[in-house]
Amino acid sequence: MATTAGTITASSGSEADGDRKRARGALQALNFFMADMQAGIGPFLGVFLQQRGWQSGPIGTVMTAGGVAGMLFTAPAGAFIDHTTKKRLVVIVTGICTVLASFLILWSQAWAVVTVSQVATAIAGAAIGPAVAGMTLGVVRQKGFNAQNGRNQAYNHAGNMIGAGLSGWLGWKFGMPAIFYLSAAFGVMAILSVLAIPERAIDHQAARGLEGKGEEDHEGGKAEGFKVLMRNRPMLILALALACFHLGNGGMLPLYTLAVVGAGKGNPALFTATTVVVAQAVMILASIVAMKVAAGRGYWLVLLISFAALPLRGLLAGTFIQHWGVWPVQALDGIGAGLQSVAVPGLVACLLKGTGRVNVGQGAVMTIQGVGASLSPAIGGWIAQVFGYRACFFILGSFATVSLALWIGFAATLRPACAGTDAADAEGAR
Repeated sequence: MATTAGTITASSGSEADGDRKRARGALQALNFFMADMQAGIGPFLGVFLQQRGWQSGPIGTVMTAGGVAGMLFTAPAGAFIDHTTKKRLVVIVTGICTVLASFLILWSQAWAVVTVSQVATAIAGAAIGPAVAGMTLGVVRQKGFNAQNGRNQAYNHAGNMIGAGLSGWLGWKFGMPAIFYLSAAFGVMAILSVLAIPERAIDHQAARGLEGKGEEDHEGGKAEGFKVLMRNRPMLILALALACFHLGNGGMLPLYTLAVVGAGKGNPALFTATTVVVAQAVMILASIVAMKVAAGRGYWLVLLISFAALPLRGLLAGTFIQHWGVWPVQALDGIGAGLQSVAVPGLVACLLKGTGRVNVGQGAVMTIQGVGASLSPAIGGWIAQVFGYRACFFILGSFATVSLALWIGFAATLRPACAGTDAADAEGAR
């Protein structure tokens, strides 16, 4: 009888291991296909609207409207993800909404219609980020999060790169509307990927940072309240540094595309695709490097390098408004964004471990950095329209100097907090 019980237990453990293995693979596939669910047609939107008579100022304003909506929704979305056990359904619903919102722009390019589309896309993107981070934490737990998140981000950047390459080719061959149909196809594949994640592989307690806690925590009995976010000084410094960084970085890509294409120095679809492909190719490498460096030396150095990339990027963008300028300008984008894509979620998960508010924290940090990202296109767009693109890029790049000052100035506080990875993380990376 004991032998039978032992066999059943071993079988159950083997089945759980199999579920987790399938879930890890499905998470990587989801990250590959979900890029368009997060940003719709992304940087192609500006060129699409420019071809239909829009100027840089209104284009930036519409993008900012979407950014503000996403910013306001991220913290509530994170709180909902902490609470719900239907994380897979959240991804499915947001995917459907994003595809429908993108097709609105094909139907009409009226200002109100485009604004509604961007707001809907931004809200969906705000929800999917914490949802995927929560599912990842629930599947691999805290000890495996750094390694799995690094792999997720590498697949996400690869999906962005391949999607952008296909978009550029389709836009050149069949016209810009073809890009919308490709976005819809990626959305369908993302939905299929999330359905491949076994529901029983997700530990919803671990997904909110309460690994190993009792059921009363799931109902909020012992989980710390939202004020835990405000009491965490490293979290506040991180959020402010990211806000300043994204205030400069958020509008750089679409505005650089408009500057080069508007000067007649590149095919709209192909050049836009090139800007994304170059950045995402570098991001793949940067995310892998970030995973390894964070496991060994913590997150402080990773984020310092990411902040330092933007001032140099702004200098190069303002100096070389040329077709070939996409290579150095977007390579620096890949370094900054690729390092942050691994370091920020990993650091937040470490800082809020045991609070039960990990996904609220992810959403709160996204909200604060979203303040910068949402304002960036509008500020940059109007600067470009009044003073020219060169001044625009120099000014946008300078905002990250504040991030650097914060990160270096508070190094004594940040370094211990950023050393939250441990030997288990390093083992997970292997």
